[in-house]
Amino acid sequence: MADAAREPGTWTFEPLSAEDALECARHMAASEPWITLQRDVPSALAVLQNPEKEIWVARDAGAIAGFIILDLTGPFPGYIQTIYVRPESRAQGLGTALIALAEDRIFRDSPNVFMCVSSFNPAARRLYERLGYEAVGTLGAYVVPGHDEILLRKTRGSWTEFRRGRGR
Repeated sequence: MADAAREPGTWTFEPLSAEDALECARHMAASEPWITLQRDVPSALAVLQNPEKEIWVARDAGAIAGFIILDLTGPFPGYIQTIYVRPESRAQGLGTALIALAEDRIFRDSPNVFMCVSSFNPAARRLYERLGYEAVGTLGAYVVPGHDEILLRKTRGSWTEFRRGRGR
């Protein structure tokens, strides 16, 4: 999947509003990989309404073009839980822009960014690897039977080095 040249700054990014959550849930539930992962509108909406998540929406001419869900807590703080790009907005660099936004946010608080990619989604995996993510493990049949989740990591160093650099 080749990224078409797109003028930087043509998307706007903002935190998810309560008014946009249902629309985002409907988009997610109607597209891959979430169809295969069996995420329906209610389960997508539950994730989007979780106050512990940080969610950013990308807009193109006012319409939702994509969004990204970050989990900054738990054993892997700095986890990109979900990246969604509307089908008509794909292959234009929006996924890359959303990941850059997430990395900028996460690397302020952590030396690592984690995400999973489904084994049946090779195009997404190629993008993530091109952006510097490396596979660190496989979670067999983690979400649904017959499909694995591959845990990816992009790092700037160890926690010890990160803490030392922040004066801790």
